[in-house]
Amino acid sequence: MYKIILLAGWLALYGCSAGNTTGEEGKIENIIVITSDGLRWQELFKGMDSLIAANGSFNQGHRDSTEMFKNYWDDNELERRKKLLPFFWDTIAQKGQLYGNRTYDNKVDVANPYWFSYPGYSEIFTGYPDTAINTNGYKANPHITVLEYINQQEGFKGKVAAFGAWGAFDRILNKERCGFPVVSAFSPTGGDHPTPKEELINAMLKNSYKPFGQGECLDVFTHYAAMEHLKEKKPRLLFIGYGETDEWAHAGRYRDYLDAAKQVDTWIKEIWEFIQTTPQYRNKTALFITVDHGRGDINKDQWTGHGSKSVQDSHEMWMAVLGPGIPAKGEVKTPGQLYQKQSAQTIASLLGLHYEAEHPIAEEIKEIKN
Repeated sequence: MYKIILLAGWLALYGCSAGNTTGEEGKIENIIVITSDGLRWQELFKGMDSLIAANGSFNQGHRDSTEMFKNYWDDNELERRKKLLPFFWDTIAQKGQLYGNRTYDNKVDVANPYWFSYPGYSEIFTGYPDTAINTNGYKANPHITVLEYINQQEGFKGKVAAFGAWGAFDRILNKERCGFPVVSAFSPTGGDHPTPKEELINAMLKNSYKPFGQGECLDVFTHYAAMEHLKEKKPRLLFIGYGETDEWAHAGRYRDYLDAAKQVDTWIKEIWEFIQTTPQYRNKTALFITVDHGRGDINKDQWTGHGSKSVQDSHEMWMAVLGPGIPAKGEVKTPGQLYQKQSAQTIASLLGLHYEAEHPIAEEIKEIKN
């Protein structure tokens, strides 16, 4: 399975000055990092692509095409993208920051030379585009990720957790060494003492439909397991990695890809609303959203794939951020260049920490705070 990392761009309010914030006082004490594997910047900023939707090779017939246009099409690009990702454009773009709209020469790129998933996620979490990590089947990550580093810091021990639909997160985050829970693919959640809800999730997961085989579960199980952990364990740093946007794209099923993206948007809204109604998190928690890689677009037939050897524009990605004290810049329309490798130090800096490891680490994204 080909994958490359998506890292979410920072969302902010149109026309707001850099000095304006979300209007919510508070200091960031917690952060939730979210990825939606292979979700293109084109859909984020432009909404549904009518050329792909109308191509019979990428839908299951007339019904698929009709429903896509009914659910996601509007002649106005601003309305079109809001139909696909309403929380992004109604909330994140009003209170946060969003990077990666190349229409304005605002660029976010993968720095590793491969443009698929394991190298991308490793780059996100280590800040280091290690050229030795060149396959999705790579061994357990030898590098200390920012998650592992933060878990070692005072006040964070036992307050870090990761949930991912893709089984490779066990290796990417080095589950055997990292010291915090990593629940991926069909791994049960809840440890030795699962809650009744976690027991139910585990039972359903075991008996679920497995369209992607044993290597990746449906996103619904990852989401509900992560939410139960969030509610019961109250972590200070939580990673949630959704995967269906990549899987349905590789399968050439554009309607399912769009539906998966819309569902992720709905879940991010649910996470944000939980944060805003929970005293431990309210006005103390940031969201950092991104992807592991992009997908083809210059050649529309290549939207299903990615990788530097075959899809020339699949290094293009995006980032988003939302939280207390973060200036509400909205959709950033000024020319600029950011890289995926800057994610790790940015995650640490939002928590007031400086990530250190034996490998090189790219600098934080200073534009977020200024």
